[in-house]
Amino acid sequence: MIKLRTTLLLLSIVALSSCIGDDKFDIPNTIIQEPVIQGTIIGIDAVLGNYNQAQETVTFEGTNTVMVGYVISNDEGGNFFKELILQDSPENPTAGISIQVDSTPLFTKYEFGRKVYVKLDGLSVGLLNGVIQLGRLEGGTIVKIPSSDINNHIVKSTEVAAIVPKQISMCSLSNVFENLFIRLNNVQFNRKEVLGVNPKTFAAEASDQFDGERLLESCDQDGAGGSIVLSTSTFSDFKSVLLPVGKGTIDGILTRDFFDSYYTMAINSPEDLNFTDNSRCDREELDCGIIDTPGTINLFLDDFESQINNQLITGNGWTNYVQFGTEGWEAYSSSGSNPSQGRSARVTSKNSGDDCSIAWLITPAIDLSINNGLSISFETSNSFADGSDLEILFSTNWDGIPASITNANWGVLPAAYVVQDNDLFSTWFPSGNVDLSCGTGTMHIAFKYRGNGQPDLDGTYELDNVNIYATP
Repeated sequence: MIKLRTTLLLLSIVALSSCIGDDKFDIPNTIIQEPVIQGTIIGIDAVLGNYNQAQETVTFEGTNTVMVGYVISNDEGGNFFKELILQDSPENPTAGISIQVDSTPLFTKYEFGRKVYVKLDGLSVGLLNGVIQLGRLEGGTIVKIPSSDINNHIVKSTEVAAIVPKQISMCSLSNVFENLFIRLNNVQFNRKEVLGVNPKTFAAEASDQFDGERLLESCDQDGAGGSIVLSTSTFSDFKSVLLPVGKGTIDGILTRDFFDSYYTMAINSPEDLNFTDNSRCDREELDCGIIDTPGTINLFLDDFESQINNQLITGNGWTNYVQFGTEGWEAYSSSGSNPSQGRSARVTSKNSGDDCSIAWLITPAIDLSINNGLSISFETSNSFADGSDLEILFSTNWDGIPASITNANWGVLPAAYVVQDNDLFSTWFPSGNVDLSCGTGTMHIAFKYRGNGQPDLDGTYELDNVNIYATP
């Protein structure tokens, strides 16, 4: 733990000298006077910067500094509990932070959009469940500010601003946007959440404990796609409301799950979803299952041994296409703790600096009309996939031209196993012999990687021993 003195708090500060008298919190809430702030006003980015620089909990002591921000959480619906989330600006914010407070309800005093000042001395900033938070330090842990002390730390301004959601794409999700009020456009809930005879509620299913987690997916027509989990408290007032079936926009706060494994969104109320478009973008699924033994005719084989290390995969009918960013599929070999089985194909966005990295590796065409008993098999491995992902897709209408990849219809092969982030990173995992025989026409199969240059989404995937078999 670091105790931060005044001499250390020169990061991104704007001095504002004035006097502050005794705050009159005993007057009715309907009468608010703009407070006169004594001390040095700093932004949320400065508070975050102190933690990021120290990489450990920082305690403010004797600094006479005051943080300013706008409230973007609302506990009226019960989805936030004893927590205020602030961002630094009503529009185009760049920094946000969670403040732990031992009081409820909060919306009656610190409503959505309310500007507040936070006196930092006596508070600490640290990491809790993957999110940087502000509160009291007890036993090395950030805990809630006692209710009796909240007024000594959080002072209301007369300003209540209109908060404009920051619009981002799922591909660009990163810790840069944590604790910000964001908007995702053109999204829908996964078909397993809302279609069929038992559509799901926000958080009232028998399997929901503490939070209901529902998968949101992008309908972006440019092929970027992506998905994120919507997390809703089982104590929320709207937990029993059915999820909307259509698609549209969602406004909410970007955060992390309890175990800091992946990004989630949290909404203030169901009104933050505007799913008025009843047309859906569900991908076609080709699920012929897994077969025990593939056919004896090998139509396609690549173990990548003929490729050149650190060069893009070429030849043998492959299409190697970089849709976004700078990273494509390259040849790679390693004999360390994550061996590459000789040489393999590898893709990663680590150290790329990309806001969004999407790379495709696509097989040559497979004619199902002249081949029987078709199947594909391959092996995958990862080096800390993080929040990046690898999809196995197929298309029967792609014309083979790279520029038209995102204009084609790409479905999924759900039977194929792809290495997961929690799988042992030193192990190669077989896909199984994925049966393709229930498909028709001419088919291409794609290995599509999605990530970006941020630490939580810059994972690495490897691919090897791709085989396509047919029966006589």
